[in-house]
Amino acid sequence: MSGTDHGAAGRDTEAVALAGALLVVGDVVTDVVARHRGPLAAGTDTAAAIRTVPGGAGANVACWAAHRGCADVRLLGRVGAEAAAWHERELAACGVRPLLVVDPEAPTGTVICLVDTGASAERTFLTDSGASLRLEPDDWSPALLDGVARLHLSGYLFFSEPSRALVSVALESARARGVPVSLDPASAGFLTELGVDRFLELAEGVDVLLPSRDEAYLLTGLPDPADAAAKLSRHVPLVVAKQGVDGALVARSGTVRARVPAAPATPRDTTGAGDAFTGAFLAALLAGAEAEEAAAEGCGAGAMAVERIGGRPPVGA
Repeated sequence: MSGTDHGAAGRDTEAVALAGALLVVGDVVTDVVARHRGPLAAGTDTAAAIRTVPGGAGANVACWAAHRGCADVRLLGRVGAEAAAWHERELAACGVRPLLVVDPEAPTGTVICLVDTGASAERTFLTDSGASLRLEPDDWSPALLDGVARLHLSGYLFFSEPSRALVSVALESARARGVPVSLDPASAGFLTELGVDRFLELAEGVDVLLPSRDEAYLLTGLPDPADAAAKLSRHVPLVVAKQGVDGALVARSGTVRARVPAAPATPRDTTGAGDAFTGAFLAALLAGAEAEEAAAEGCGAGAMAVERIGGRPPVGA
């Protein structure tokens, strides 16, 4: 499953001088997006517009990175046999090289996204992880890092024992090659179940952390977003805390160094907005941007994402 060699190079947390690929390891799922207005009517029908689209936090990040200019994006994920060909086609159409493991037993993960079409376009997820969290060490090879300049891990990998074991070997491989690693915590709900101390222990050695506001709060217990970002940056060299309509915070060495404003948008569906931010941020880093400039790129992609249905960028645009 190794890709074409584009010249692997070690990086610090911000410098990205040499060409190289982005390898994303994470979840690939099928999203069923149901857009409704107002509260759900318990025990009866609620009218909704329903679409089935490809999703998964890891897959979305990869697609947005490719959309925002990263020429070589690769995705390692695990899917069920029933949807493997469809997901491969959809990823390739977005400019991503799919490295998908077909699970012999579990079906592709499915997420039902309930999206309130009111002003906030807020969403609620019902998640059946299926094959997506069954990635395991046998699915990893150090050769996957051939030509890779950055490795990105979806935080969903931390929420099952097999994929936690894969994270461990992937981090070890990345350290051995000097490849920097970024991590998006992915889910405040699952993070609560896993536990903060366990998560931070598993994230040891990560170079860039990209939490949402809620995830930063959970990881620190600090209600002020800036305080939370600053505290996390004592554990991870670079923290970019996504703040939704309030933009993003960039923190290093215990201090918030930049507050990046959000780009204007009229939300239709906030699904995947954080993934869009992460993908665009990583693409900008690979193009040589400083962290603050890359965060601005992330805010722009996030604004584009909330005006679309589903978590992926437009294909061919």
